[in-house]
Amino acid sequence: MARQSISFTEPNDEWLKSQIESKEYSSKSELVNDLIRQARNQQIQINYIKSKLEKAEKSGFTNDSKEQILAKSKSLLNE
Repeated sequence: MARQSISFTEPNDEWLKSQIESKEYSSKSELVNDLIRQARNQQIQINYIKSKLEKAEKSGFTNDSKEQILAKSKSLLNE
C-alpha cells in the first residue's frame, strides 16, 4: 500500500478524530480510504447517469403528448 502524507484543515481534522473516537473507524487511513471509495462509487454512478442523459439527448425529441408517451411506455412493458 502506498504511503502518503497529507494535511487537513482544523475542522476536517477534528471531524476525522471524532469518527475515530466514536469507534466508527480504527484509523484516519481507514476513514480516508472509505471516503475515497465512496467518492469513486459516486463518480461511477454520475458517469452512468451522464451517459444515459447524453444518449437520450442524441435520440431526439418527440411531439407526442404526455398521455401518448405513457401509453407507448406501457405497451412496451407488456411486450
